[in-house]
Amino acid sequence: MRYELPQEEILYSGHIGCPGCGASLSIRYTLQALGKKTMVVIPACCWATVAGFFPSTSLKVPILHTVFESAAITAAGVKKGLVARGIEDVQVMAWAGDGGTFDIGLQSLSGSAERNDDIIYVCYDNEAYMNTGIQRSSATPFLSWTTTTPSPALKETPKKDIMEIMAAHRIPYAATASPAYPEDFLNKMRKAKNIQGLRFIHILSSCPPGWKFPSENSLKISRLAVETKIFPLYEIENGRRYALTHEPKGLPVGEYLKLQGRFSHLRPEQIQAIQQNVEEEWAFLMEKVRGTGKTVSKNEVRGKKKKEKE
Repeated sequence: MRYELPQEEILYSGHIGCPGCGASLSIRYTLQALGKKTMVVIPACCWATVAGFFPSTSLKVPILHTVFESAAITAAGVKKGLVARGIEDVQVMAWAGDGGTFDIGLQSLSGSAERNDDIIYVCYDNEAYMNTGIQRSSATPFLSWTTTTPSPALKETPKKDIMEIMAAHRIPYAATASPAYPEDFLNKMRKAKNIQGLRFIHILSSCPPGWKFPSENSLKISRLAVETKIFPLYEIENGRRYALTHEPKGLPVGEYLKLQGRFSHLRPEQIQAIQQNVEEEWAFLMEKVRGTGKTVSKNEVRGKKKKEKE
């Protein structure tokens, strides 16, 4: 299904985001899909400043700033307050980074998901605490560099699987999205707009200063994340039904890694370890998409792949 973008921009020019910021393009698409009857709740994150300092703003919709850990519950409170006043046609969206979603805000998000609060929660994931100096978060990829994981002591654990966490809450809708695939992005945002309950959108948000690449490569890198299967595009309905929305080319992960300074330290065997991790995660996702009717653990998938090799 195709959608035409409205002519009116809800994101003004003149925001203070970095050149090539994936989150800036993402919020532009998001607000064009959701429309002017949207209220945005922003916790501590890059976009707490990117939108502009009081009394200025680059967004043509109301904004409520909140503390790091409370994006979901604040958005839920705003929605309930609007409904109590008889205003039921306003979308309330929490717009948070990975630090405020995967880590500091996870308790609030989990509680809101369990109650199935009627909000849209968007995580623009740039895979570290970028606003405060590129520190490691639980969204930081395996073997990636940050200022708190300097070489050779790199991040030793894989990225937290936030989509599986949200699926476990059996919320009505969860999806991954990328600004490099605008049609898929807009379809998912429009779909989320027309669903009641908690809707969760996970966006991979390329970050030139944090990932260490030239700003003109932002969408190229975002596209490679999808085509290498590092960031698959899919959706989950009611925590049960998985659907792939873009078939990736299956390019080697090295094509994605070599363009970013945060991975420039990697040795060939480390790149292969990342490739193996991506293949295992992809196999796990495909088991879900195929709808086998049983719960398949990642350990089962790893065991199956090992047996096939033998």
